[in-house]
Amino acid sequence: MRSIIVIAMFTASLAHAAWNGYTEDRDLELDTNGVSSFEINAGGGSLVVTGVKDLHKILVTATINVPDEDADDAQQIIEKGLRLSLEKARDEARLEAYFEDRSWGWGDSPTVDLDVQVPHGLALVVDDGSGSMKIIGANSDIKIDDGSGSIRIKGASSVAIDDGSGSITVVGVSGDVEIEDGSGSITVQQVGGSVTIDDGSGGIDVEDVEHDLIIIDDGSGGFNASNVRGIIDNDS
Repeated sequence: MRSIIVIAMFTASLAHAAWNGYTEDRDLELDTNGVSSFEINAGGGSLVVTGVKDLHKILVTATINVPDEDADDAQQIIEKGLRLSLEKARDEARLEAYFEDRSWGWGDSPTVDLDVQVPHGLALVVDDGSGSMKIIGANSDIKIDDGSGSIRIKGASSVAIDDGSGSITVVGVSGDVEIEDGSGSITVQQVGGSVTIDDGSGGIDVEDVEHDLIIIDDGSGGFNASNVRGIIDNDS
């Protein structure tokens, strides 16, 4: 049976911004003793992950946004549809933050914006629906499966991205970078390993790669590569 440590801390605060809807912040915290990887399963909303030196826990602020609803109706929607948890099973931590699929009528869907702090070196596996994503200073292996929205990564050991649409920027990776992308521009800089790209459409700009650059398919859009010290294989 999976050993699960329930959220160590869960607090909620309410904030009503100058928009037509309801907003609520919730804070989650989990000790990372014995944890080697962190999986994030997110739906709609922005995601910011920041690596912090000498941090020994995962800290999450989840901002829940329910458009076009007053507090009472929004609370009912949150109670029925929101999945928000931070748990630990053996050596893996897992964050779930999304609204279950359902019809939201003619208005915008509820979203969960995530601001996450993690220890340096904690491996990340991200499954994200939509919205912008930024991962800064994780200094670890990063795997991303993303539906749509921009992705920016700075500071990692290795990066593997499977993306539907949206721009991708990857800077400062000590190992390899692999990108499979449907559409949107791709910028990769300062890579200590090799870079492999399979792209549907959008410009590709690669600079400062220690080993090889392999383009499986560059679809449509411009291509630029500079300061690649290995081979450049672009037969697409």
